[in-house]
Amino acid sequence: MSINKKVLIIDDEEALLKLVATVLRKEGIEHVITATTAEDGFAQFQHKQPDLVLLDIMLPDGEGYDVCRQIRAVSKVPILFLSAKTEEIDKILGFAIGGDDYITKPFSPKELAYRVKAQLRRADYMQPEAGKDTVLTAGPFALNEQKAELLKNGVTIELKPKELGLMKYFLQHVNKVISKERLYDAVWGEDFIGIDNTVMVHIRRLREKIEEQPSQPHYLITVKGLGYKLAIEDE
Repeated sequence: MSINKKVLIIDDEEALLKLVATVLRKEGIEHVITATTAEDGFAQFQHKQPDLVLLDIMLPDGEGYDVCRQIRAVSKVPILFLSAKTEEIDKILGFAIGGDDYITKPFSPKELAYRVKAQLRRADYMQPEAGKDTVLTAGPFALNEQKAELLKNGVTIELKPKELGLMKYFLQHVNKVISKERLYDAVWGEDFIGIDNTVMVHIRRLREKIEEQPSQPHYLITVKGLGYKLAIEDE
């Protein structure tokens, strides 16, 4: 089944580029664009406007982190980092600057294709139907799906795509305890991996934006051993 989406791969390993491109095409993603440098990668992004970017961290003329920042300045397109770096700090940095997933090398090409398709589904899910201005409200929060915008007491809060996805899911399940596994499946569209701290990192960053005191959250609270809850009084 053909998937009418464009994927940009930025990596300086020619063999890996060919392998990933072949696997994605076999999975129905026919429009695969490749680049081997940071400069060409961002130029291709601007010219081709892909629906998703696979981005190596170590490139001949710079770091993928910098390319990610350039893309995030103009787009919310999903970005999946590809890297041989396995340290937790590298993964946290990748998420902190706007990455949506972090895949360590070597990886299974089939798993990579699965993650790409999952991110594309998530991106489609985050796009509301044309012509409809859907607003989710609870307490001081109002999330406008059409504009992909969150307001708190009428003030706009800038959120990255996954933060927006989390907030949307919490607003759809106000005052309900939601497990880390359920959040991961709902927002990332993948089976939960127990050792993955992806959800925790994004929850922390979301708290930094919506809470007055992130270390002592009033709204987005942790229910020990069970998960998280968006607590809204008199709901």
